[in-house]
Amino acid sequence: MELSFTDFMEQYVLGVSAISLKGTYLTMNLDKQAKQDIHLSGYQARDYDVVDYHMTELPGTGLQFRGPVPEAALSGGDFFACIGAAQTFGCFCEEPYPDLIGREIGLPALNLGYGGAGPEFFLKQDSLLPYLNRARFVILQVMSARSQSNQLYDCDGLEYVRLRQDGRHMGAAAAFTELLCGPMTIHNLPLPFRVRRKLANLKVRPRARAIVSDLREAWIRSSLELIERIEVPVILLWYSKRAPAYHEGYATHSQLFGEFPHMVTPQMLAPLKPNVAAYVEVVTSVGSPQPLFSRFTGKPTTVNPANDRSDLAVKPWSENLYYPSPEMHHDVVSSLLNTPEAIAVMRNKP
Repeated sequence: MELSFTDFMEQYVLGVSAISLKGTYLTMNLDKQAKQDIHLSGYQARDYDVVDYHMTELPGTGLQFRGPVPEAALSGGDFFACIGAAQTFGCFCEEPYPDLIGREIGLPALNLGYGGAGPEFFLKQDSLLPYLNRARFVILQVMSARSQSNQLYDCDGLEYVRLRQDGRHMGAAAAFTELLCGPMTIHNLPLPFRVRRKLANLKVRPRARAIVSDLREAWIRSSLELIERIEVPVILLWYSKRAPAYHEGYATHSQLFGEFPHMVTPQMLAPLKPNVAAYVEVVTSVGSPQPLFSRFTGKPTTVNPANDRSDLAVKPWSENLYYPSPEMHHDVVSSLLNTPEAIAVMRNKP
């Protein structure tokens, strides 16, 4: 019998007696196992009323991914793998694009989508390489550049970062917001607030541009190294509400980041494309925003981001404004199946 949302949260809170953020890790004290450091995506606690992600620890990795894990991936059978962030994971989506593609081509999918991940994260997970290189092919989502270590912060390839200057931990958006505010010496001047804010921002822009340039170069290196380590054909997937080219600004972090994948430009994709078997570009926003409904009652519901991470505590969501809608996942399938180079990869049997 499936747990209700209330019962699930009660058992979740009782089972996890303490959770503390520690860099890009969560230290968890579990009732039935010793204290250990593990990566944790955390979406299930936030979204359980809407979708059951069947979170499963992938054997030999210590990492939890969306399940179920296909038997073929564990037994040496035929399967394909998808790596990426929350868009591949499929937040608020009963059937994300890996499952949909698998059904279309008759091949099980290993969904390695991981919340907040960038290419650097997957580079650091050597235990995932055997799975990737046993797959028939890999779909590699173009991931956010905010999840790339740089001059401003170290992050191990995840969105929760550690500032190099003083070791504080925060989200990448908060780190860039703080950077773009500029020096406090200007904010303390006896000038109108808007004047102080503008002057401080202008003062810091050269440094911000240098940090972003460093970040982008590091992202390219991480992406190329990840592609090089994958020994099977790779389909590079651009999956976004925007085209790769966008107008960036330095007044706010939102202007700088743009839509997901944050801060990624055509110039960053160019060196990757010759090194993959196919490139597929999916730009869609159909079905977004997505109203949220309880899978238990069928009625409109809300989710609390603080159940995922306390520093993300905001007003509960009644709509999914950020992640791809279910309709957008179907658009990915349509694009993959209408790209000859991708079809050749997916249909080719070893």
